[in-house]
Amino acid sequence: MEIFEALDATECAHSAAALAGVDPKTVRRYARMRDTGRPTGLVRRPKMIDPFMPKIEEWVDRSQGRVRADKLHDRLVLLGFTGDERTTRRAVAKAKEAWRAGNQRTYRPWITEPGLWLQFDWGWGPKVPGPGGGEPRVTLLFCAWLAWSRFRVVIPTWDRTLPTLVTCIDSTLRAIGGAPTYALTDNEKTVTIDRVAGIAVRHPQVVATGRHYGMQVHTCVPFDPESKGGSEATVRIAKADLVPTTANLRKEYDSFAELRGECAIFCQTVNNRTHRETGKAPSSMLDVERTRLHPLPPAPHTLALGESRQVLRDQTVRFGSVRYSTPSGLVGQEAWVRVDGDELVVVADLSKLAHRPEWMQGPAGLAEVARHEIALPGRPVILAEHYPNHPQEMDGSPKPPRPRPVDAAEEAFLALGPGAKSWLIEAAAAGTTRMRVKMAAAVELAALVSVAEVDMSLGLAATAGRFAEDDLLSIVQHRKSGVRPADLVVADEAHSVQPGTSAWADFGRNGGPAERNLP
Repeated sequence: MEIFEALDATECAHSAAALAGVDPKTVRRYARMRDTGRPTGLVRRPKMIDPFMPKIEEWVDRSQGRVRADKLHDRLVLLGFTGDERTTRRAVAKAKEAWRAGNQRTYRPWITEPGLWLQFDWGWGPKVPGPGGGEPRVTLLFCAWLAWSRFRVVIPTWDRTLPTLVTCIDSTLRAIGGAPTYALTDNEKTVTIDRVAGIAVRHPQVVATGRHYGMQVHTCVPFDPESKGGSEATVRIAKADLVPTTANLRKEYDSFAELRGECAIFCQTVNNRTHRETGKAPSSMLDVERTRLHPLPPAPHTLALGESRQVLRDQTVRFGSVRYSTPSGLVGQEAWVRVDGDELVVVADLSKLAHRPEWMQGPAGLAEVARHEIALPGRPVILAEHYPNHPQEMDGSPKPPRPRPVDAAEEAFLALGPGAKSWLIEAAAAGTTRMRVKMAAAVELAALVSVAEVDMSLGLAATAGRFAEDDLLSIVQHRKSGVRPADLVVADEAHSVQPGTSAWADFGRNGGPAERNLP
């Protein structure tokens, strides 16, 4: 533009070149391009590969844009091409780019209606310790997406069998508060059992499930996941946030319950965040869409969940003459049990619970509450995490007692710290007398020295078994002298407190005390 401005002002190539700081030939060349209407960009020079470009484009089109440049270069050499492979790679890249521009897939915007479509899909989840703290196992993520409101539901599972699918569908519908008209998913064996002349044959139990909730289950085009992009995006986002990677810095999960809780937090986060397409939060749009959803039946669909059982007072269900434990809060409720390989799966309807247990995370409805290995009769399968407040360990031994203060003096002593708690437990087990007096003395000593010092000394006294009157004060003074805590109790095998027999060494000898006393 500076060249054109100088040329218009001087109308002389030499004068314009002097003003623009270029050669006069450059000014004349740009002037010719402007006068002929040609662009002022760089002029493309002929290349060695230009005669072979039609053949390259033919091969790219025949391979649907997948041909490798190195293989294509070998064929060009046979045809007489003398250039290097780098030239071929550049030409093939441009040919592929042009082919994709003319053959890429186009999409029509999907204008959805409230209460019409629900999409769901499966994705691989993180590794989680198995039931009862077993070896880590790979989990699965059931991801559902309500098309109009963009409301997402993510439920972790151990498998993707038909009963698990029915359980997840029930929980999803109860989480969104109704049933849509259609549900779209993949062509898995749990949904499509066969294809005849390209027509999908639905699983009878899936048809019965849809009829129970008042919706129709459809499947997408085979091998075309883009036809249900909403659920695919939900799976991708859920895996990016929930599966531990170096990108999200998430630590490994310690239990399946922790994974269930994180899925509930994830759903709450994404559903309360403003969606870039609608400009509103999915949770607020769901309130509008609920007016168009079908009411749910009060009872869940349990055709594929297994046999019905009642949770007994000891939090167990019986199957095959074996008792299997369940989490707290289910006593008296109906549960369903089924065999999945070598495991027994227990499913319960959490929407019927009057009080929501602490372990319950995620949407209400049908949910897997326990999973055990199949056992023989007479060998009950009981998990310790199902009885967190039981006074005995699993092997029958009693658990350490938990101090519960009943007056101000006991509360003040236990407020010193964990060392005071250990001292109280060990001193009581050792039969220590005057414990209340010693506890009051420890509180007074903490006011003079420091709470941390007295608490540490109480812990050392509990470890060493020293519960006498002045033992605590002695330990505090001993610690202030800078001596190691290990020196509080000295175990020396060379020294013994057993009384010796030296006084009896001369017994029975002449002149001994026994003989002198003889008459």
